[in-house]
Amino acid sequence: MRKEPSGADRFLGLVASAQDRDSEMTSIQAGLLVAAELGIAFDSRTFARMLGIAHALVLRELSALIVRDDKLEIVRRDPRTMRVHYRLAAL
Repeated sequence: MRKEPSGADRFLGLVASAQDRDSEMTSIQAGLLVAAELGIAFDSRTFARMLGIAHALVLRELSALIVRDDKLEIVRRDPRTMRVHYRLAAL
């Protein structure tokens, strides 16, 4: 009997697949894309909290991803909390 992967295992597998398709993509950048695709997180603070990583690191990786790739787009920024809301770009 085959065991179904947990949500975390599935997420990490999809992150690894995204990185296999684009070797320059960091694991955080791939995670941001996968989270948006799966509807898990659409803002930087939620993503950082879910993964237990610094929000500043997520902001840096999100900015770098948007500059080098057109798969995500910024919806809005909250200047008070520095939260950045994003979504998958319409292709």
